[in-house]
Formats: sequence, structure tokens, C-alpha cells
Amino acid sequence: MTKKTFFILFVVLFLTGILTSNANANHSWNGYHWARTGNPFTLKLGDNVSSLWDNYLGVASTDWTLSSVLNTTIVSGLGGKNCKPSAGRVEVCNKKYGNNGWLGIAQIWVNGSHITQAVTKMNDTYFNLKTYNTPAWKQFVVCQEIGHTFGLDHQDENFSNANLGTCMDYTNDPDGTIRGQMDNKHPNQHDYDMLETIYAHLDSFSTLLGKIGKTPSASILVEKVDDNIDISNSSEWGKVIRKGSDGRSSLHERDLGKGNKVFTFVIWAE
Repeated sequence: MTKKTFFILFVVLFLTGILTSNANANHSWNGYHWARTGNPFTLKLGDNVSSLWDNYLGVASTDWTLSSVLNTTIVSGLGGKNCKPSAGRVEVCNKKYGNNGWLGIAQIWVNGSHITQAVTKMNDTYFNLKTYNTPAWKQFVVCQEIGHTFGLDHQDENFSNANLGTCMDYTNDPDGTIRGQMDNKHPNQHDYDMLETIYAHLDSFSTLLGKIGKTPSASILVEKVDDNIDISNSSEWGKVIRKGSDGRSSLHERDLGKGNKVFTFVIWAE
């Protein structure tokens, strides 16, 4: 190998390392987290999904529970037909939400820097189509949307580049078979490491019981979205605060007042 060839190879490897590290170096979502007084903590996932989705929810729950700082447990859903949020937990839902463009969303309510409740929704209007009615697409989306409810952001938002081997990476090839690459159906070690960073500190209270405060009787300080508002409708998500590489929104914010906000992460159908 000549010196020139070695130098070129070194530069290529160096730049590849930089681009890879930049894609996934830190994907904490602005420090938002569930308040809790100890680790590992347990987060309830309300099962509002049909039998066709139960296996994917189960796999995602098992995958995320491999984290050293949190456990998830699947419990009976409280979301109802409109997938309403329940304080202190995550409601996981699926149904035909219509030809509105989105494949899956995660909606997270926060008070200050603390997550208070969340819902994830998978849109069967698109998952019933041949393109998305596959185990890989379903596992990828449900894994990612649940991951957002812990305070994780995307590792990468470019659909067309190489998979990073994590469901927190946008992809148009979730099982990796189109390009012969890693699949994006499960969390990777970087996700678990990031969760350890997010939850390295403890709080003096918990938002996991549907309450905020130092005493069991303290009531949660959450401003609800009006029941007449269809928050599955993108027009109700609030302002766009980020766009993906395809130019479409990937994160919305709606201010509910009194320090409360609801954020919507969205995966759009192609």
C-alpha cells in the first residue's frame, strides 16, 4: 500500500467515523424524562391494540426492559376508542386513523422537564397496505414510538441512508433485506446507554403514579387537551419544531399552559 493510498483510506475511515458518531452521538430528547425516586423504575404500557399487534407490543416491551434503568410491563389499556392518555403511564393503540399521511405517532405530555403521560398510535389505514403490512415495519414503528415515551429522540432522521441497527433510526428498509444491512426492529446498545444517561439522576417525586408532588395525595399538574379536539389530526399538533431530511415535520409542540406541553413525534408514510 502506497502512502497516498493509505492516506486516502485513513481520510475515508475518519470521515465515516465522524458521520456515524454525529448521527447517534446524543439522542436524548432535551432532557425530558419520567420523574422517579429510584432505578430501575417500572413504566406501564396500556394494551389497547388488537390481537394483530399484541406480539409486536410484547417484543418491544421485552426489548426496552433490557435497559438497566427501566422496566416496562404490559397492562390492560385505558385509552378507549380514542386512545386518551392516562396519567403516569403510556397507552399503546392501533386503529384506522384515515388517509392522513402518518404511519405512527408518539404523543408525550410534559410538565416542565418531566413526562407525565403518553400515547402511541399505529395507523392501520397504512399498515393494511402491502408496503407496510409486514412484521418488520410493524416492529420498527411500535419500538420507536414507545422509545420516544422514555425521552429518547431519533438517532438519525434520514430514511435513505444505511441502517444503524436501531428502531430509533429512520429507515425505508426496516428488516435490512433491500440493501443487505442491519435491521432496525429493536433498540441497540447506544439506546440503552442513552437511557442510563437520561436517568442517571433521581427526583424527589414521581410522575409514574399519575401524581406530582412529595406526598401520595399530591395531584398531577397536567392541563388536558379539550375532549372535543382530535389530537390524532395533524392540524391539532401545534407548531412544527423540527423537520426530517425529507422536508416533512418530525416533531410538533402544542403549549397547554401552566408549564404543560404535548409533543408529537411522527413517522410519515411514503
